[in-house]
Amino acid sequence: MVFLFEVAPAPRWSVLSEWKARGRKERCFCTKKGVEESMKKLSMVIAFSFLVVLTVIGNAVPAGAQEKQAPLLYDRLGGVYSIATLVDDFIERLLINKTLNANPKINEARQRVPKAGLKFQVTALVCQVTGGPCQYRGRSMKDAHSHLDITETEWQAMVVDFRTSLDKFKVPPKEQSELLAIVGNTKGDIVLSAK
Repeated sequence: MVFLFEVAPAPRWSVLSEWKARGRKERCFCTKKGVEESMKKLSMVIAFSFLVVLTVIGNAVPAGAQEKQAPLLYDRLGGVYSIATLVDDFIERLLINKTLNANPKINEARQRVPKAGLKFQVTALVCQVTGGPCQYRGRSMKDAHSHLDITETEWQAMVVDFRTSLDKFKVPPKEQSELLAIVGNTKGDIVLSAK
C-alpha cells in the first residue's frame, strides 16, 4: 500500500477535479479526514508489523536458551555464609585430627598459619570453585602442600573429616558428591604418593 501526501498550504480542489476528469485515480489525501484515515491505516499496518516481528524474534530463541539452567553448586550449598560455616567446622576437625597431627611438617605449618586466615582462604576457594562470586587469591594447592609430604593415609583422614562436616550440616548427597569430586581433583597436587 502506498500513501502519497501532497504538502501544500491549502488543498487544491481544482487539481483534484482535473485528475478525476482525466480518468486518474485520486492519490492525494489533502483533506483533514483523508489524512486521518490514512494515518489510522498506517498505524494499524505498523502495529501489525511490530507484532509479526516480535513473534518471529520470540520463536527464534534457541531451544536450549528457553530451558532453565540448573542452580550453581554455590547456590545449592546456600551461598558464602553456609560455605563459611561448613569450612569453619571442617578446619576445626582437621586441627585436632591425630593422624594429620602425627605428621611433623603439617603440625609445624599449623603453628605458622593462623586458623582464621586458613578458614578465610579455604572459604574463598570453595566459594570460587562452586561457582560463587569469591576469588581465591592464595597459593596453588601444589605450592601450599608439596612441602608437607602428605600421605594417602593423611588424605583419607582429611576426607573422613570433610564427610563428617558435610553430614553434620545435612548437605544433600548430590552436592556432597560434587564437592568430593572437586576436592578429589586436587589430590595429585597435595598427596605425596599421588605425584
